[in-house]
Amino acid sequence: MADFDKLMQDLKQTRDEMRLQIHLASKEAKEEWDELEEKMDDFSARAKKFSNDAGLKETGEGLGEALGKVGHELKKGYERLRKAMKD
Repeated sequence: MADFDKLMQDLKQTRDEMRLQIHLASKEAKEEWDELEEKMDDFSARAKKFSNDAGLKETGEGLGEALGKVGHELKKGYERLRKAMKD
């Protein structure tokens, strides 16, 4: 669970940093940002529900893995967007 918490913290930090820079970005970058924002909001809601639900030992492990994959996809998306904004 510590890895998941670290991933969540990293995503939030990256998101906050990029939110400050997005107003200078191209239209494509803004569209990708909007798409990532929707995914991040969904991911955050699911992660919160997952962390609050008790008694989901077996199901929770699979859900945790699925959320971890989504989190890593978000991280890659933010990194891709950050790189595009620098180029």
